[in-house]
Amino acid sequence: MEFEVVAFDVFGTLVDWRSSVAAELSRVGTRAGLQADWPVVADAWRSRYQPTLERVLVGDQPFQSLDVLHAAMLEDVIAEHGLQSFGPEDRAELVLSWHRPRPWPDSVPGLSAMRPRYILTPLSNGGVGLLTRLAKSAGLPFDCILSAELAETYKPDPRVYHLVSGYFDLRPDQVLMVACHPGDLAGAKRAGLRTAYVPRPLEWGPADGPGASGWRHAGTALPPPPDVDFATDDLIRLAEMINQV
Repeated sequence: MEFEVVAFDVFGTLVDWRSSVAAELSRVGTRAGLQADWPVVADAWRSRYQPTLERVLVGDQPFQSLDVLHAAMLEDVIAEHGLQSFGPEDRAELVLSWHRPRPWPDSVPGLSAMRPRYILTPLSNGGVGLLTRLAKSAGLPFDCILSAELAETYKPDPRVYHLVSGYFDLRPDQVLMVACHPGDLAGAKRAGLRTAYVPRPLEWGPADGPGASGWRHAGTALPPPPDVDFATDDLIRLAEMINQV
């Protein structure tokens, strides 16, 4: 067997964060008497993700859990979109919306098809508690939960990718990293992992959907990195491919 553990990016790769978070914003917003273009608000929240993590990676901001960072990002979004009617309990509830996004239709069957042969784990920037709750809510059949939180840094820091080989006493190339984000896979490849690309063209919504005009990736799939080991359209097909290795 060329690899023993399959590790997964989660947000975008396994779960549809955008429609899930937008639905939670709408539900809590309606309760608070607010109206907004909630998919656009969800996009604004997520758009702060990478710049915030970059500040941690370059040392401008100390490491904090993703829940803490999501809460800080939400405050910026509330101010930008005039959503101050969200009270403290509303805001805390919205941060927890990232703990329960819905899986893509192929996620559970794809992972279930891989699990008899491989050890499955998330390898996400989400915290251990977040990922455990998410896996339970979405029915994702992981064997364990690994998180960037354990390395007190964020992807693409190689220390995150090396968590898997370190905990399982494997070489890095005995780990397969699965993601829909080419940058994540490039970081994994630099750290010595095998890589698999599964595009999610609807991660940012359909190209003609609400708010999509501001996002160049909406409704489209980015090309995979040139040295990716596997590339396929869904996790069920990926399971078929790697079960033949």
